[in-house]
Amino acid sequence: MKRIAARDNPHYKMLARLLRSSRERRRSNLVVLDGMHLIAAYARHCGAPEELVVSDSGASRPEIEDYLADGEASATITVLSDSLFAALAVVDTPSGIMAIAPRPRAQCPLAATVDTVLLDGVQDPGNVGSILRSAAASGFRQILLSTDCAQAWSPKTLRAAMGAHFQLDIHEGRDLPSFLAAFSGQAVATVVDAPTSLDDADLGAPLAWIFGSEGQGVRPPVAAAAALRVRIPMPGATESLNVAAAAAVCLFETLRRRRVAARSDPARSG
Repeated sequence: MKRIAARDNPHYKMLARLLRSSRERRRSNLVVLDGMHLIAAYARHCGAPEELVVSDSGASRPEIEDYLADGEASATITVLSDSLFAALAVVDTPSGIMAIAPRPRAQCPLAATVDTVLLDGVQDPGNVGSILRSAAASGFRQILLSTDCAQAWSPKTLRAAMGAHFQLDIHEGRDLPSFLAAFSGQAVATVVDAPTSLDDADLGAPLAWIFGSEGQGVRPPVAAAAALRVRIPMPGATESLNVAAAAAVCLFETLRRRRVAARSDPARSG
């Protein structure tokens, strides 16, 4: 266990760069996990992190104290004063513990034959994280992000996804139209004024759901590569949904529809 007492410490500066710079995270192939929930999720799926960074007050919290004492935390432990830790934290109320860990690789290579979620220019880390969480919960494992999406492995995206990253195969910086041209199933883009309602859409597997940016939605070149464009029926006086909410609606409607089909067709349920 080592203590850092000053901001000009070289290791502290490295930690600050990891938290603030996507370029540094890509260069080092490291991610920052903020809070015990994310650290525990990483440990379940990927193993122990390389380093734990704790604040003085965080180290005295029962959950963190138990984790540090039970032998599971085999990583190097760095202790910071509360003020130094707060200066690194990405949230207003610091969690008291962060971990530095190797970025997980996708377990499966990119495939054109499996259910997929494509994000086209979604730029808010919270939205990207929320969509990843919905994808993992609804059984969509393969995720593609266009080059101008928020970074999937940023601390804010990781916090929003609540551990979903470690259940997914995430492929960043992808050419979405090229993937869709090779996709063997049906690609579906969410478009506000689409003629087909989600209620009437064929959601059989394999399916590629496409969700667009917060401002302009799915871009025309990407939408043009989709076999089907659908709108979410909204009888209320609202023109559109937040992209993360729209993704949750579509992904869980897909899950619901397939479960209903499986119950009505014993052969499909195995």
